[in-house]
Amino acid sequence: MKAVLDACVLYPTVLREILIGVAGQGLYTPLWSARILEEWARAAVKLGPGAETVARGEVALLRAHWPAAEVKPQPGLEADLSLPDPNDVHVLATAIAGSADLIITFNAVDFPRGRLAEEGLDRRDPDQFLLALWQDHPAKVAAVIESVRVEAERLSGQPQPLRALMKRAGLPRLGKALSAA
Repeated sequence: MKAVLDACVLYPTVLREILIGVAGQGLYTPLWSARILEEWARAAVKLGPGAETVARGEVALLRAHWPAAEVKPQPGLEADLSLPDPNDVHVLATAIAGSADLIITFNAVDFPRGRLAEEGLDRRDPDQFLLALWQDHPAKVAAVIESVRVEAERLSGQPQPLRALMKRAGLPRLGKALSAA
């Protein structure tokens, strides 16, 4: 399964680390474009001075570890596509050019399922996507999440309870399921 990761799911560090970690376990193939990565780096400015520089370093590492994930734009493709927000058409074009199965995004309004189905695509929010992967591959997904949680504790110097960490990462249903398991 190939999935385009929208910038909004790359920007939060914990979520990105989990998504990339489960891809590293072979559970799906991540895709993005240079423009999606640029949107992520620019969004990091909100975190304060130096955050964009850190994000650009993380982008470089992602590119180095996943060289085949970056989809090159197809000339003229965007001009033939439409979405409620024209600024998101490049994400749809990336999915089509990369032969993706779905787009992972928090932005449901601007990626209507009916419009995506016309292109043979689906949309999933990251919580829904990762919960389904966990249900199919519980040990692999749980191991990735625990690794990310431990690293978050190391970096913050504070305990990171699993359910609270998952909620902050936009993964409340997954956090609940993991806590109950």
